[in-house]
Amino acid sequence: MDVLIALGTSVAYFYSVAVVFFPQVLPVEVDERAVYFEISAIIIAFVLLGKYMEEIIKKHSSAAVRKLLDLKPATAQVVRGGVEMEMEVPAESVMVGETVVVRPGQRIATDGVVLEGASAVDESMLTGESMPVEKQPGAKVIGGTLNRTGAFRFQATRVGAETALAQIVKMVEDAQTSSAPIQRVADQVTRYFVQAVVGTAFLAFALWWLTGNFPQGLMAFIAVLIIACPCALGIATPAALMVGVGRGAQAGVLIRGAEVLERAQKLDTVVFDKTGTLTRGEPNITDVLAQPGCSREQALRLAAGLETGSEHPLAEAIVRGAREAGVTPAPVEGFDSIPGHGVQGRIDGAPVLLGNRRLMLREGVDITQVQADIERLEGDGKTAMLLASDGRLAAVIAMADTVKPEAQEAIAALRAENILLSGDNQRTAAAIGRLLGIDRVIADVLPADKARVIKDLQAQGRVVAMVGDGVNDAPALATADIGIAIGSGSDVAKETGGIILVKNDVRNVVAGIRLSRATMRTIKRNLFWAFIYNGIGVPIAALGFLNPIIAAATMALSSLSVIINSALLKRVKLDQR
Repeated sequence: MDVLIALGTSVAYFYSVAVVFFPQVLPVEVDERAVYFEISAIIIAFVLLGKYMEEIIKKHSSAAVRKLLDLKPATAQVVRGGVEMEMEVPAESVMVGETVVVRPGQRIATDGVVLEGASAVDESMLTGESMPVEKQPGAKVIGGTLNRTGAFRFQATRVGAETALAQIVKMVEDAQTSSAPIQRVADQVTRYFVQAVVGTAFLAFALWWLTGNFPQGLMAFIAVLIIACPCALGIATPAALMVGVGRGAQAGVLIRGAEVLERAQKLDTVVFDKTGTLTRGEPNITDVLAQPGCSREQALRLAAGLETGSEHPLAEAIVRGAREAGVTPAPVEGFDSIPGHGVQGRIDGAPVLLGNRRLMLREGVDITQVQADIERLEGDGKTAMLLASDGRLAAVIAMADTVKPEAQEAIAALRAENILLSGDNQRTAAAIGRLLGIDRVIADVLPADKARVIKDLQAQGRVVAMVGDGVNDAPALATADIGIAIGSGSDVAKETGGIILVKNDVRNVVAGIRLSRATMRTIKRNLFWAFIYNGIGVPIAALGFLNPIIAAATMALSSLSVIINSALLKRVKLDQR
């Protein structure tokens, strides 16, 4: 671009200088009034106008990064020297392990873990969640988020460039300045294109001169150079990337680089890890089938009472479910755990049992009347636990790792084959698959084998995205053409993801893919119109039908069209809600 602009404006300027001061050295007779100083000046003015427009777009497109940077507070209140005395220090000087004090209305200086106190923290700028998040001792806090209500102290765990906020800012900046493979092709074409344009300009000049029209030849030479200036080609990809990645950052969709965007347009298969990605990752009570003589509340009271003393994950689910239902667990006497069977104890003087069918058979409890219900529940991938009181069956309590409410909506919105990958047994995984409308379920997959499944799909010619959240998903995320890491997942999963979803919302998988495809469509449109513009403009200029000033104005307009087309990415609809 610089070669063509410099060559065209320099020829016009120095020819005009020669006409004014040294007309005798020119190889042709000239009209002393035929000078083109204004052409050089106006061409450069249009070029600078185009550059100015580019800078405006960059400024607006970087707004997401600037907003994130503005979240970082300037100072922090820390406790130092083993003295219970607070000191105000620059936020960047906080060290790992130090105790930081946060009061209502203050921004949290760095990442850490709450030591004492409680509050509600507004994490909306980073996660997009509008509701403040409750923080108790042991909870993680993120630097840059806003403390709303109470005061608390936390221990700094990550500072400076290691904080989540700094990592997000760096990721967005790197992605905005990265180069997509399609841009490298455009750069290679432009290299030869410039050489061809210079040759065409000299050829047009020579042919006009040979026909005796030196001034027209000079104008054709300058017009060809200016009209062919690949300004639009040069900014076609960067402008779209700048806007697209910034738009994603605002929506909580972080894209690692331009190559991820390019691969997304070819995506035809999406593989989901089940636990923690499509499901909540913890068991919950789904059904309580109370038998005659026992109510739902009474069943929960007895079951929660027995499980209060147990550390089993299912026990925690029962106690939590009872409390959510407003039921107080019953006091238990003589609690005993029976490995592989369940638990037992005495409540209100009566023996109470809670466990599987083996426990009921061992204790002589008749369960024939609920056999069909048990089979139905287990067919749906649920775990059925049986509650008996005083030798009689009281209730069947079913539990399962429940599906996230938004998961079905996300699966329906994806225009690709969906595959569920799970370490659970086939029956449980198949039940989740049916519920979500997933095309194919692959169950009993060990963590080490997840990457192998991805490779097998790629060997079939598929372009695969892997969506996961855990450490065991990292190899599969790295192997997939596009790894999509859920924001609530492990740091390892996030490090290997090409797209990172800050919010724990699987619907943003769709948003990330939509944004990637929209950005690539914009880049292709930009490149198409840039090539068309040059392809039509060069022959018109060579034939002498284009004034250099008009060529410069047209060149600036072509750049402007690319910038406007890229800016429209800000309006792309990512949220299907």
